[in-house]
Amino acid sequence: MDQAMEAEDLVFECNDGIGRITFNRPQARNAFTFAMYERLAAICEEANGDRSIKVLVLRGAGDKAFASGTDINQFREFKTPQDAIDYENRIDRVLTTLEQCRVPTIAAINGFCTGGGAGIAAACDLRIGTQSAKIGFPIARTLGNCLSMSNVSRLTALIGAARVKDLIFTARLIDAAEAASVGLLGEVVEDLAALDRRAEEVARLLAGHAPLTLTATKQAMARLQRRLTRDEGEDLILMCYTSQDFREGLDAFLNKRAPQWRGQ
Repeated sequence: MDQAMEAEDLVFECNDGIGRITFNRPQARNAFTFAMYERLAAICEEANGDRSIKVLVLRGAGDKAFASGTDINQFREFKTPQDAIDYENRIDRVLTTLEQCRVPTIAAINGFCTGGGAGIAAACDLRIGTQSAKIGFPIARTLGNCLSMSNVSRLTALIGAARVKDLIFTARLIDAAEAASVGLLGEVVEDLAALDRRAEEVARLLAGHAPLTLTATKQAMARLQRRLTRDEGEDLILMCYTSQDFREGLDAFLNKRAPQWRGQ
């Protein structure tokens, strides 16, 4: 993939202090390539150093999805256990960079917000969704892999251990009303047009507030949270990603059939 195509997959523009990030692969429900993850982290780093940027708004292109997670084709290149470790380290690094970004981040969610896409939304400070939003981590019925350790820690802090287990174990996607009731959405609006308007209103509100107050609040909240380290979760990552089940899940997904899990 050339650099121009990579740039088109994740579009960034900034006006009046508001940075707008658009995941731009609507034909793939805005599934993330590795290049998109890296671009997202680079934009957050840019916002850390550019005081003219006051807030970031993240959204998906089209009307079907915010983001549907990592593009499945990225997993086809896995050859060794180290590939799995490197992948999860990448996700941890990118989402932590997003979470610790100096400026407030707003996820504007319409349609599907699943897997890695839901992880990105959870790493944002505020989440606004439409009534059509569907949020979840269906990995127990798709690939048979596991969440990164930072994702587990972040979600547990956000909605609690019991709800994290419920979402992962049942592999269901929850609707906007339930997402709001458990804290995954802070606000629900009617449709995509209303979402764009509301996200812009909130972004302009935050852009006008004291930036050091917002930054201090973000950092204080982060310091309150106990986080699993990468080393603490490495055995769990290897157990899932090097398993026969993961290969089975990958093959089943690509061939559009139900996986046959063996627990091996």
